[in-house]
Amino acid sequence: MKRALLLVGILLVLAAWATGQPATEKAATLRESLIFPLQSQHAHGSSLTELPGGDLLAAWFQGSGERTADDVRIMGSRLKKGAKNWSEPFLMADTYGLPDCNPVLFLNSRGTLFLVWIAVQAHRWECSLLRYRTSNDYAADGAPVWNWQDNILLQPNDSFALQTAARFKELPENTSGSGTYAPRYDEMIQEASRDQYKRSTGWMTRIKPLRLSSGRILLPLYSDGFNMSLIAISDDDGQTWKASLPIVGRGNVQPALLQKKNGHIIAYMRDNGDEPSRVQTSESPDSGRSWTAAQKTSIPNTASVELLLLKDGRWAFVGDDEDDGRYRLSLYVSEDEGRTWKWKRYLENAIRGKGSFSYPCLIQSLDGLLHISYSYSLDKMGESIKVVDLDPASLR
Repeated sequence: MKRALLLVGILLVLAAWATGQPATEKAATLRESLIFPLQSQHAHGSSLTELPGGDLLAAWFQGSGERTADDVRIMGSRLKKGAKNWSEPFLMADTYGLPDCNPVLFLNSRGTLFLVWIAVQAHRWECSLLRYRTSNDYAADGAPVWNWQDNILLQPNDSFALQTAARFKELPENTSGSGTYAPRYDEMIQEASRDQYKRSTGWMTRIKPLRLSSGRILLPLYSDGFNMSLIAISDDDGQTWKASLPIVGRGNVQPALLQKKNGHIIAYMRDNGDEPSRVQTSESPDSGRSWTAAQKTSIPNTASVELLLLKDGRWAFVGDDEDDGRYRLSLYVSEDEGRTWKWKRYLENAIRGKGSFSYPCLIQSLDGLLHISYSYSLDKMGESIKVVDLDPASLR
């Protein structure tokens, strides 16, 4: 074990050299660690949650690829309260014969632990099936003892199609070229929205849910088929789920949520649409049921977003703020609900082609510390999940 930890330390120093960042500069203000040493398998899409005893639990997917690799499964690790090193990884979920991806961890108001993820059918993202497990026995070392497993089945009604058509009218004109005989993008999405099967399947997880003071849970979802987003809503602590109206846009996926002072819910989304690639936003005035048409911000974006309302009222945002890769991951802080972002720190800032850092998860533990996990890949050195811990009081 000591040898493995020494290896991790050496790799982190090498990583700092490869990315052009002095290791001493980061170490002075941040604590960072790899959950496991760099290795050859693909490790991606992490999620974090704090357990009632103070342990941190992490999950990610790992295997020889993503949607086309049937050996991909959900793995986990825990950081015991007061410990410095993460545990040896353990299996969290594995659907026989199918790739399992995009795990999300959270606790409901009764302390039940949820693991929600997707099993990818037919090797196509748009055929993904939402799955979940729950546990009330997770205090011991190793994986939680799961007491229930089921699928989350959503059935958006005709309001989905009506909302899609209405919101497309509010979007800026689509100026992308198309041939006379080719159907336009907006028309194809609206036609798909009228198909009951298409709008009921293929919704995928990526980012942690938001739990409102009312007890409502908002689980962010997105579709590669529609190239836009939706929220799964539960008003009974996760026992049953219903679909919100769609968050309509062109390539607005993987929403991250927080609640504003006026009660509205804001979504920040990865831009998977046309250029320029910028973070997209939408707002809900009714606790996540309906959403404004997505619009682009000024923040560059290619691969991922995360959002958190800090205990002191400030907003924290983490994302890939470049428009040509995943080699830079930045942390922003706003004191005016996202109108301006006066503070920014690079979590990773590599030479293009030398590293890839994406799909962050951002939580704040009861002791006030921020914990950020993300996919960490160095060219020719391997992949892992990295966790950065920092005191938000220093982010000023």
